[in-house]
Amino acid sequence: MKMWFVVCFGWLLSACSSPNIEDYRDTSPSLVLNQFFSGNLIAHGVVLDINGKLTRRFTATIKGTWNGEQGVLDEQFLYDDGEQDVRVWELTHLGEGEYKGTANDVIGVATGQTSGAAFYWKYQLEIEVDGKPLVVTLDDWMYLIDDKNLINRSKIIKYGLEVGEVILTIRKLD
Repeated sequence: MKMWFVVCFGWLLSACSSPNIEDYRDTSPSLVLNQFFSGNLIAHGVVLDINGKLTRRFTATIKGTWNGEQGVLDEQFLYDDGEQDVRVWELTHLGEGEYKGTANDVIGVATGQTSGAAFYWKYQLEIEVDGKPLVVTLDDWMYLIDDKNLINRSKIIKYGLEVGEVILTIRKLD
């Protein structure tokens, strides 16, 4: 009976673990942020609630510019309800695939790392819910499909619990 408990407990723990960026070390093509996020891009995405129900759709135009290890991503969002939003990321490549970034609605500094075809970063974001500001954590994964296409999946977390998700595709136009 004890062995059965140990096996079930181990399976439960492994089911709850999240991927590690190093899991993607041998995947290709390699995601190099200053190459993919350079020039004009377009994103299409959805926001899902805690139950996976679609709550919003959006399109974003993105203009990426880099000067050495410093980059700016100017993101212009248009939501299906007509709301518009702007997020301007200031990114710094720290070497060894590590990055940090700040943006107008990000609390503190986002930190992340690339490995193979993946990029992972985590940050706190201030969003508006029912007309009031709310700070949530984004657990953000990006996967390069090819030199023109990327898929992004972000878990929205509050009080340690997943309360929503954002899924989007990003396509390089240049």
